[in-house]
Amino acid sequence: MAGTTTYLTLVNDVLRELNEVELTSASFSASRGVQTAVKGFVNKAVNDIYNSEVEWPWLYVDGSQETFAGQQEYNFPSAFRKANFSSFRLVPTQRITNPTFDSDISNWTTVSGSPSYVADGNGRLRLNASEVTQSISVVKNQTHKISLRVLDSTESESSVTLKIGTTSGGTEILSQTISVTDFGNGKIFSKDFTPTSSTIFIGLANGNATDMDVDYIKVSLGETPQYLKYVSYDAFLQGLLASDTVVDDSQYGKPVYVYRTPDTLKFGLSRIPDTDAYTVKYDYYKTHTDLSASTDTLDLPDRFADTVVNRAKYYLYKLRNDVPMANIANAEYEEGVKRMRVETLNKQDYVKDTRVNLNASNRKTSDTSVLTVV
Repeated sequence: MAGTTTYLTLVNDVLRELNEVELTSASFSASRGVQTAVKGFVNKAVNDIYNSEVEWPWLYVDGSQETFAGQQEYNFPSAFRKANFSSFRLVPTQRITNPTFDSDISNWTTVSGSPSYVADGNGRLRLNASEVTQSISVVKNQTHKISLRVLDSTESESSVTLKIGTTSGGTEILSQTISVTDFGNGKIFSKDFTPTSSTIFIGLANGNATDMDVDYIKVSLGETPQYLKYVSYDAFLQGLLASDTVVDDSQYGKPVYVYRTPDTLKFGLSRIPDTDAYTVKYDYYKTHTDLSASTDTLDLPDRFADTVVNRAKYYLYKLRNDVPMANIANAEYEEGVKRMRVETLNKQDYVKDTRVNLNASNRKTSDTSVLTVV
């Protein structure tokens, strides 16, 4: 979780320790002398901390890249630093816009009545004698899956009608009545369908004057997500490049492998995607931007803010040629980084010892399996 400690607070914490005049939000941009120096030292301190490890958990980002038919290589985000190539997986692209109604019901067109947003759960679409629809792009004649969760918040024993058609409000592809009997957990409904057009309409309707809520609704290709196998760039050149450059349709298909380009700024897929209907998900660690405005905050959790202050004090004491105090501040900084590693990077891995005691001639062989923490 990102911190809430502001740039102004960090700078003033350092100034206060050295009995210097503190800044305010109004005077922050007009700092002078030692105040300006401390602003720079705080950013240097943050850089030192972030550069002391690559995989600090607060720099973790869940990456996502939609594929494009015929495109093999894709840029990492601009803030990219390092990717976990064991995390790359291929999932069907979600076709609904605003599928979970987290904060509103935008991107859904009202057909009738007055559908509304309710903040229950993580946000829901409420239908009360109303209907909504959304136009989406799909892959014609390929199996897709639709999944949604419906709740009857007033226990009215009503239902929601799911419509899938080639026209707004149409049911050319599917019409399904979804009734709720479990008023606590609601009803989760999933079904495969095959679009007969590349553009279809998803409709949700409740014809009764009772509250029926939709928690989420998702549409994607009916395929199982799969992990992509990482290969080095050399292995790609020696084993996969030839098949990916054949001048026929055999070079295209569902990707199986992922590789990193030599400039480390892109990743590539093999086979080359044959459709826009996939999304590559992966984990990466980002770079950071220097603090600038007085209200800027750290990615670093608040409990580690004192480590930034100690490092900035070290630089300020060096500026003043106060070697003993600089050494003390640096030691406090190093202890802080050590504490950060212990709290956030150390992991407990559980290994099951499956060795069997074979020295048991006069008794039954026993399994000495234990659970060992390493």
